[in-house]
Amino acid sequence: MKRKVVVTGAAGFIGSHLCERLLDDGYIVTGIDSFTDYYDPERKRGNIRASLSRDGFDLVEEDINKCDLAGVFKGAETVFHLAAQAGVRRSWGSEFSFYIDSNILATQKILEALREVGGVRLVYSSSSSVYGETRDLPMNEEHRLKPVSPYGATKLSGEDLCALYDFNFDLSYAALRYFTVYGPRQRPDMAFSRFITASLEGGEIEVYGDGRQTRDFTFVSDAVEANILAARYTGDEKIFNIGGGSRVSVLDVLEIIRKETGKEVKTSFLERAKGDVLDTWADTTRASSELGFAPAVKLEEGLAKEVAWYKDLIRNRNGRQGFGK
Repeated sequence: MKRKVVVTGAAGFIGSHLCERLLDDGYIVTGIDSFTDYYDPERKRGNIRASLSRDGFDLVEEDINKCDLAGVFKGAETVFHLAAQAGVRRSWGSEFSFYIDSNILATQKILEALREVGGVRLVYSSSSSVYGETRDLPMNEEHRLKPVSPYGATKLSGEDLCALYDFNFDLSYAALRYFTVYGPRQRPDMAFSRFITASLEGGEIEVYGDGRQTRDFTFVSDAVEANILAARYTGDEKIFNIGGGSRVSVLDVLEIIRKETGKEVKTSFLERAKGDVLDTWADTTRASSELGFAPAVKLEEGLAKEVAWYKDLIRNRNGRQGFGK
């Protein structure tokens, strides 16, 4: 008998890849997505198109805060909660209310539904943004948590809610702190997407800061694998860093992209954005020892795959435009 799982944010960047992997592994998958306009909803529909064409996949197109979650979760063994309002820079000011609704209230509603249904494991997608600014690298799970952006604060609140429901209602969960996930289908507002698009379309690359800041970059298939491993995990640990082992500077990334696209592109450097940290670097010892997590995709290989995906995206888009003329 096939086992059922639920993926929130199923049409998003990581969520759509996770749905495909779960279907490949033989699961019955129910996806939830409201197709918000944070970026083009049609792009998200493209992300989920392959899963929609397969047996064993069902899409619930609703807002988590308005959905009958207990009904959706019934019979599932795992809920992978990836739905969120993303983005550090946009989390300031008037838009913060969307982050509260999508990242805190929605997580609390999911936890309440899981408490009602019982016996369902939760894999919660968190972020390295919960750590904030530090020179104490690499970051491990016992590191002081002091987010420096509203987005990071909401993701930490989600972790805290998971811990509260575990303590009070014995809810089984794991929280994955992703470190800068990249790859095909990456959100268009993320740095690699902006850099690659500018390179391929002849635009100007804009870098926040001087480019010497570093990140631990994680390819999307490695993030997906971490979700699978966390769902199967039966040990006592709850929080796991998920990093790709590719900590390099933004300037190094730009050089790799130039090699992959074969184009020299003008680069401008802007003021460092509020909420951005200088460096991230994941200590993945716990994920390795407890989950068996081992990132498999190196940065150069992963960037080549993302560049190839963007070339196809632009070619298909231009082809549709040409057809309509």
